[in-house]
Amino acid sequence: MHAKSGRTVRDLRRENRTAVLRRLYFDGPMSRLMLGPATGLSSGSISNVVAELVAEGLVEEAGSVDSAGGRPRTLLRIAPDSGCMIGVDIGETRVRIELFDLALTELARTERPLATSGPRTGRYEVGVVVDHLRDGIAEVLRAAAVPAERLLGVGIGVPGIVEHTDADGAVVHGQTIGWDAVPLERLLREAVDLPPEVPYRIDNGAKTLGQAEMWFGAGRGASSAVVVLFGSGVGACVVTDPLGPGRALEWGHLTVRVRGRRCRCGAQGCLEAYAGAEALLARWREAGGRPPTGADEETALTAMLTAAYPAGTGADGAGPSGAAPPGAHPEFDAVALAVLDETAEYLGAGLADLINLFQPERILVGGWAGLQLGSRFLARVAVYARAYALRHPGGRTEIALGTLGPEAVTVGAGLLPLVDFFAQGGRRPERAPSIPAPAWQTALRDRVSS
Repeated sequence: MHAKSGRTVRDLRRENRTAVLRRLYFDGPMSRLMLGPATGLSSGSISNVVAELVAEGLVEEAGSVDSAGGRPRTLLRIAPDSGCMIGVDIGETRVRIELFDLALTELARTERPLATSGPRTGRYEVGVVVDHLRDGIAEVLRAAAVPAERLLGVGIGVPGIVEHTDADGAVVHGQTIGWDAVPLERLLREAVDLPPEVPYRIDNGAKTLGQAEMWFGAGRGASSAVVVLFGSGVGACVVTDPLGPGRALEWGHLTVRVRGRRCRCGAQGCLEAYAGAEALLARWREAGGRPPTGADEETALTAMLTAAYPAGTGADGAGPSGAAPPGAHPEFDAVALAVLDETAEYLGAGLADLINLFQPERILVGGWAGLQLGSRFLARVAVYARAYALRHPGGRTEIALGTLGPEAVTVGAGLLPLVDFFAQGGRRPERAPSIPAPAWQTALRDRVSS
């Protein structure tokens, strides 16, 4: 049966369920009376939808509140243990895998380090990463004693551009890590022991970071924002609908200097070649700094910050020129401070471009390097950003750190299957879309069978 708008009764029922689930998730617990104006649905529709969701175990009672002159009203909430999702961050130093319930309570986690020596592309060898995911997914499900049938899906944040194809599902183009059209979804379906109906949702890591910060972090309440992922490289996500998906930006490959430093993507003068943590440490070394030998990037960046801002000094312990002020700390490294200040200017100019292009209400900085550099460095970045941005939008944009910590990408990745689940009215797919076997595999099977 079709409604006048062309939507079927099934469509309308799904939309009603979606409206109730989303409102309870973001604003719950709520009573049936509160859900009416919050969703725009009639009291009859609310009663029918809530009855369905309670019967299915998706919604449960959560106490009551007094009403004016009547009996107490029962509060409702999403049942946290009615499902779970896995969030994965394919990061720059490790693969992090976390299992969450619907309230985003962590049930289990594991981390698999990525090699930090040798060529960068060797660190991201596809087979090794897929093996990490296969073993890690099995480990968190086993640790939490969660049957795979309760899994709403696996969300994965990756570095690079994600293309969704009929033939291979999600395909990753990660130029900076040596991934050229890697059919990651197909490889995971072949390697991971999960029921075929469990969906994989794969997207850019900056986008999953943005989703998490907008829903549960420093982006809450903002009508628009740009969320910056600052790690070995830099990326960003622009969000114009607080509850909708953002759009990943390859911000790190904006050209900031014609014929400048060679970026790991192969081009010259990219922002990432000056402002990413990998480039930042390389520039410190080239300028005469002494990063700790054999240390990973996180440890080396900590050492650089300690050298630029020794214990007991503030962000202004030395001037932007790098000259040590009178009475400077004996461990003060003027080279480290000068490189950091130059990096702050490059980042500030990059943020100014985002301000001029999108005029966001907020810019939020996350990622392991962004959080490690912290507010003392970000304050300097914000000064440069406002100096380079147009005065009107620059004065209206708040620049701040994200609040969800280094696990924000994983949390946002876990939200990807939850978004789909709510969009389907809280119904699990009977089977995930099939991905046909590649031509070479079909041809080989045909030759063997003949």
